Order: sequence, then structure tokens, then C-alpha cells
Amino acid sequence: MSYVIRSVRADEWPAAKELRLAALRDPVAHLAFLETYEEAAARPDSFWQERTAGAAEGADARQQIIAEGPDGQWVGTLTVLVEEPGTTDWAGFPVERKQGHVVGVFVRPEERGSGLTEVLFDAALEWAWGRGLERVRLIVHEENGRAQRFYRRAGFLPSGVTVPLGDARELEFVLERSSAGVPFSDR
Repeated sequence: MSYVIRSVRADEWPAAKELRLAALRDPVAHLAFLETYEEAAARPDSFWQERTAGAAEGADARQQIIAEGPDGQWVGTLTVLVEEPGTTDWAGFPVERKQGHVVGVFVRPEERGSGLTEVLFDAALEWAWGRGLERVRLIVHEENGRAQRFYRRAGFLPSGVTVPLGDARELEFVLERSSAGVPFSDR
């Protein structure tokens, strides 16, 4: 199957909302996302409009990348947030250098195993390196083995940083720009 991989456009907030709500219905959503379906579904349209515009094509602080199937349906997504040195991240840790933070990774179940996640990550890393980011990181739940295996295959390694989250822990995985390997698409 062929996909169009691209950044979202500001006016596509209804599709961004639909895909996020689908992600929050996934059986492992409680391990992968920091909000529930009920919380997201209750948000007003203005939230989705602002969220999509802030991560749309041409935005500098974050970028939402989607995979669009031949029928126009969005089948996968991820977002890269830019974190600047001297700021504090979502967990209260200081940011020491310019880096990307991958969040909101989701591929519809029927598309998993197709190589789509790899293509999304290639696009995310290309965007991040093109903005001069020194490294890209992500946070993954300690019990989300499927995601951890993928992130290792993508070249991300555990940094040793852990984030307590309720009764569990989130693990930071990082990919340094200097050690970024060959994109999945060239393997």
C-alpha cells in the first residue's frame, strides 16, 4: 500500500481529532498516552483547532506528521516537540540542549506491521535534524514492550532517565544526531 507522509495542515483539525480519539481507544492506550478517551472527547473544537494549527506545516515549535492512505484516511501519526535548553520538560526535568521529543505515536491496528511506523519515524527525524536538533527522545511506559522493541530497532537507546508516573515508570529513550543511522527506508 502506498501512503502519503506529510505534516498536517491547520484546517485539518477534524481529522487530527478523529485519529487522536482512535488512538485513545487502542487497548494499550493506558500505557502509551497521558490522557484518556473521555478527557479528549470532552475537549471543545477550539482545542483541536489550536492544537492542530500549532503543529501544522510550517510551525517551528512542533510538527505533527501523518500517514494518509490511498482513500484519504489518516492511518498513522506522531508529533515532534522542540525542547529548548534552559526550559523545563513536561515532567519537570531541565532541558539541557536543543532536542526533539516524539509524542503521540499511533498507527491504526490494521496498518501495523506494514513498515508505516518506520516511515513516520524517518520523516520525524528528517524534520528534527533539519531544524538543528542535537538529539531526539521519547518516553515509553516500562510495560510497553512492543513500543520499546520498535524504538530500539529505530536506533533509540535507554538513557537511564526514568520518570515516575503513578505506580509505574516511564523510560526515556534517545537517539543522538551523531549516531543516527541509516533511515528505515534505506535498509
